[in-house]
Amino acid sequence: MLLKTGELAKKSGLTVRTLHHYDAIGLLTPSARADNGYRLYNRDDIARLHRIQALRGFGLSLADIGAYLSQPDTPLAELIARQIVMLDHQIEKAARLRDRLGNLRGMLIDGKEPELADWLNTLELMTMFDRYFSPEELDRLPMYRNTHTQSSEWTALIADARALMDAGVPADDARARALADRWMTLLARDTNDDPRLLSKLNRMHDNEPSMQASIGISPELRDYVIRAFSATKIAIYERYLSPAEFRFLRENYGRHAMAWPELMADVRDAIDEGTTPDSPRAQDLARRWMALFRSYAGDDRATHAKIRHALQNEPELTRGSWTNEALLGFMRDAMRRLESTA
Repeated sequence: MLLKTGELAKKSGLTVRTLHHYDAIGLLTPSARADNGYRLYNRDDIARLHRIQALRGFGLSLADIGAYLSQPDTPLAELIARQIVMLDHQIEKAARLRDRLGNLRGMLIDGKEPELADWLNTLELMTMFDRYFSPEELDRLPMYRNTHTQSSEWTALIADARALMDAGVPADDARARALADRWMTLLARDTNDDPRLLSKLNRMHDNEPSMQASIGISPELRDYVIRAFSATKIAIYERYLSPAEFRFLRENYGRHAMAWPELMADVRDAIDEGTTPDSPRAQDLARRWMALFRSYAGDDRATHAKIRHALQNEPELTRGSWTNEALLGFMRDAMRRLESTA
């Protein structure tokens, strides 16, 4: 089957002028000519045109496309597969935008007219999330898909936390500790209880001052909440430690709080990838874990035993830590292997 230029233009959605330009630069030269000089395109020409349009969709210049197609045996199936992946990403991004616009629509339905800043903040936050999270991760991140109700929960909680901090309420006060408990419960829910998502969220917060300003969580406020949450656990440890041991733990507990999610994220990745506890990768994770543990437990093995005993007896100590039994079991095995080789 042979198609004239006008026929191919109509079926492909391109203009005759575009096809003539492709011919002029040698990108798509018709294989035949009619007696009257009309260009005629055959099956191979049309397949090449599909390749050209696919590569255009990937953002390649015409010169780059020509260089690519000059390679022998260019696989058309691979180009189509890449097109499908690109379209899937576009669909996912459109779906996420739809969710965000749905939240703004919810504000309108509730009689709350969004200010211009609300629209701009929504778009800005979406762009930030896209820089730090893959589409698959965003699908697992409830915080990104927050309903209007969930957003309201955080708005109220952040306001309460700021009020306590600004009023000079100590972090170990019962009010601050209760608020920190609510904070961590919501954060675990909105990160799908996944330390990998929490770690990336922390990184985004640290690197994006505009995000801190937009959601109202300054580094000082986050530190206040972490100290309040730690205060509850520190009080529990006091029942298990000597005065000297407790004094060291109290002075150092929470000092490396932001390093734990990063480590647990790496542990979760290792488990999901089938890493065994005796592998070099697991041993490295065990060394990192022990270094953080010793930062507040010290180097005395007797103290370590007391702290581990407390962890086994007090579920409150592991609540809000983004751990689970599979993760802890893996690390216990890895550390036993590490100690046996020491």
